[in-house]
Amino acid sequence: MNTFSPAVEIDSIKEKNTPSFSVFSLVTDHEQYRDMLKSYLEAGFTIENTEFFYVDNSNTNKHDAYTGTRNFFNIARGKYLILSHQDILLHDHKRPQLEQVITEMDQLDPNWAILGNAGGIVPGKLAVRITDYPYGENVTIGNLPAKVTCVDGNFMLIKREAHIGLSRDLRGFHFYDIDLCLLADIMGYSSYVVDFHLHHAGGESVRGVGKKADESSPFTFNNLRKSFIKKYQRAFAPRWIQTTCTMMHISGSRLRNQLLNHKHIFSVQKRIHRWFK
Repeated sequence: MNTFSPAVEIDSIKEKNTPSFSVFSLVTDHEQYRDMLKSYLEAGFTIENTEFFYVDNSNTNKHDAYTGTRNFFNIARGKYLILSHQDILLHDHKRPQLEQVITEMDQLDPNWAILGNAGGIVPGKLAVRITDYPYGENVTIGNLPAKVTCVDGNFMLIKREAHIGLSRDLRGFHFYDIDLCLLADIMGYSSYVVDFHLHHAGGESVRGVGKKADESSPFTFNNLRKSFIKKYQRAFAPRWIQTTCTMMHISGSRLRNQLLNHKHIFSVQKRIHRWFK
């Protein structure tokens, strides 16, 4: 390579000094957030090893969970990205415990991308390590670490080098955690619930808990759930793919893939498209 070339050989780039952790929260209650920050600092997440970011939604919703988290991912420099609810308090488990968990997970499954304290394994089966409403005090459910299909959004640690993103066509303050885990799975990564204990105020601290939601709003839990299902119905729909050098059919059905990825089927499919174009 010419010594005057502006190009850089990628493996020659030296990693710059970056923080170990980047922590992000959506803030509607500044007193809660100050308590959260205090608990992180006392647990060893200091300005020497951690950067903190937040969105101020105390007066109006400047960002929802999707847009706020995407912006955080774009600016965060930490090796590990933490999404933390404002009503989280760290106490008996601190930064050394979390770093030990990360080391253990690197050995157990180098392809992990997301770690959390609660999540679902299969229908009706959870993995949990939390003090929380409604679970109770110092609760452990399941054998940890447990590989899960999704991690609860109260605390999520994401490996930055995995470059997991969020769907552009979803909005609101629910299901972003499932979206992250689903996209991680599609990219070949795993999600786990691990033994990192903290206190999550949860429903105890939410104003108006138990009041009937206005179901006319597109941002209610049920309506966002419907939007989430519709999005992945589209995303996971069987489809034909024509590239410049091959043709294929992909779906979640092994039998369907075996039957339709055959040259005779390709020939029929091409004729059908020519007839109806």
